[in-house]
Amino acid sequence: MSGSQTAEAVDLAEEEQLDNSRAPRMDQSQAVAEDFQSVAQEEYETHGTVTAEDPVMTVRDCNVFYGDAQALFDVNLDIGRNQVVALIGPSGCGKSTFIRCLNRMNDTIDTAVVTGDIRLYGEDINSKSTDVVLLRARVGMVFQKPNPFPKSIFENVAYGPRLHGLASNRAELDEIVETSLRRAGLWEEAKDRLDQPGTGLSGGQQQRLCIARTIAVNPEVILMDEPCSALDPIATARIEDLIDELSENYAIAIVTHSMQQAARVSQRTAYFHLGKLIEVDETNRIFTNPGHKLTEDYVTGRFG
Repeated sequence: MSGSQTAEAVDLAEEEQLDNSRAPRMDQSQAVAEDFQSVAQEEYETHGTVTAEDPVMTVRDCNVFYGDAQALFDVNLDIGRNQVVALIGPSGCGKSTFIRCLNRMNDTIDTAVVTGDIRLYGEDINSKSTDVVLLRARVGMVFQKPNPFPKSIFENVAYGPRLHGLASNRAELDEIVETSLRRAGLWEEAKDRLDQPGTGLSGGQQQRLCIARTIAVNPEVILMDEPCSALDPIATARIEDLIDELSENYAIAIVTHSMQQAARVSQRTAYFHLGKLIEVDETNRIFTNPGHKLTEDYVTGRFG
């Protein structure tokens, strides 16, 4: 056999070996794709318990449309008092769309249509009589990227209480600002620079400032949309500790792509897939003994 023939034979053998090694992975990918397609097409019922013992917010049959595209399908979920619920799932599965329904942030999108029944302490938040500004004070939101106002640290926190008339004089406003910064774990770092721009803080400090700004208006629910995705591990750990402390006083819903974070900070976890709430249960059960195959595939890293 000539050298060129030998090389050709080796190439063919390597190609055949590569094809054989790809086969199990291709089979696995095909199986996952089939699971995706079946979930997208079939009617479904959420696995687990969607209700909470002491709900602050209740969501029933929530559907969201962006023009002709449907983003959420018949989602039912309670947000419990003094509890953290983590929303997990692949990118584009509807997690952020869902929490934006809870304080009507989707109202800012012209093509968005939200249907279903969403209540805060029994009050229909989508009622025409609902004051949306007041609703967003009661259901505060912390976004993925820290977004302090281009104002001083003091004015960032004082803005909400001043807007909603929560302080009748400067002394009361000072007290609200200090209390909020303390509860956000930022007072000791910021107390000597309250007149300096909030944008001059580090990323982690800016996110804690945004949390202080949120809690300054005494919300009943705090929504967090991937609040640590832009932060380093040390800043992330501080935010997670803060979430644990805040849950003693607030109902919290957090969107996260980190399953480790969900396991650390939440008591309940909800798994979304292609706009559907596939499963919700106690966090420990979701990660150790999920009841739905799609949940198991996601938390074990089969896809995501």
